[in-house]
Amino acid sequence: MKAQSTAILWVSTLVVLMSPTIRADSVTDWNTRSIDIIVESIESPAVANRAVALVQTSVYAAVNSITQKYPPSEPVVDAPSGASVDAAIAAANHLMLSELLPKAEAQINEEYQQVLNLLPQDQSLADGITVGEQAAAAVLSLRAADKIGVSESYRPLTAPGVYVPTVIPVASTWSANRLPWAMHSADQFRPDAPPALDSEQWALDYNEIKKIGAHDSRHRTAEQTAAAQFWVATSPAVYFPVVRSVTSQPDRDPTRNARLFAMTSQSIDDALIAVFDAKYNYGFWRPMTAIRNGDEDSNPLTERQADWRPMVTTPMHPEYPCAHCIVSGAVGTSLKQDLGSDPVPVLSTSSPTAGGATRRWTSVDDFIREVANARVWEGVHYRHSTDVGTAMGVLVAEQVAKKFPQP
Repeated sequence: MKAQSTAILWVSTLVVLMSPTIRADSVTDWNTRSIDIIVESIESPAVANRAVALVQTSVYAAVNSITQKYPPSEPVVDAPSGASVDAAIAAANHLMLSELLPKAEAQINEEYQQVLNLLPQDQSLADGITVGEQAAAAVLSLRAADKIGVSESYRPLTAPGVYVPTVIPVASTWSANRLPWAMHSADQFRPDAPPALDSEQWALDYNEIKKIGAHDSRHRTAEQTAAAQFWVATSPAVYFPVVRSVTSQPDRDPTRNARLFAMTSQSIDDALIAVFDAKYNYGFWRPMTAIRNGDEDSNPLTERQADWRPMVTTPMHPEYPCAHCIVSGAVGTSLKQDLGSDPVPVLSTSSPTAGGATRRWTSVDDFIREVANARVWEGVHYRHSTDVGTAMGVLVAEQVAKKFPQP
């Protein structure tokens, strides 16, 4: 009898371990699934983050319509009493992912069916599916004015007959063709212009990055180099594990987690709208361009270095302000909005640009600060630009948070 009981326990444990939903919170499980699918299917980080925002907004609309834990915010869906929250989460993910990623339909359907098969096959399942699908459809309707796919129209700056590199910059039309989630306009948080080239601030920024951000810098420590290599990564797959560090904590409920994912993903999406608006408005030069032309900025404190190059490849868009920094500022502020006075768990994530290495932080501010520092150590962003980008991320996330009031 004891052996039989042991066998039953072993089989039960094996079933749980093999299940695609091995945790109590399917919101967090589905966040992992959906981001994996999105990142595999969409190369552009900006477009991928937009997809995450659409998915997570749909999930929150579905879950909160059932639980009614938080004040309603658009879209609101009628939810029958007793509708399955897990089914609604699965259905919202399924419909939105299928709409956004038709080429991944087979994988999306397989993930969806595996989850549904584990749920009670009753009326609550059917009701939950209906709620989830209606929530996703409502979000798609709200975002119908988005104009993703409008052809790139960047005009290179040159003189007739003069060669310039012919690689098209990234996202030059992104902000002009996007509908923000919470901002009044793409330029709502546009910062002041970058430092004047004859200023002391410009000389400080120039000389700092010239010294520590060079590919062969002897002033950058091994730890700084490791952090810099880590934060070459830009995709949702590197930022959302930081959020899951919070949602995976004990005693978190699915509605609160759905709210945090929706709030964070909308903040990231709006942050990218804001930062590309500012970047292309100012068109400020990158360190590699500036340092190789240091004799032409009218500043006696900036000495030219003809062969200078950064530690990592320079991104193909204007420098000011820092996009990584606005995203980390938005993520960190969303976490603070959710946590309030609750203790901050250890935050962690891994990076494909650092061989899958994992980094950890014991405070939200440490995470935000590391991202900003890394962009200086990489040789691609000036210090002032990282400060401005981070501050913009805070403002954007605070604006988004107004859409997500507490109970």
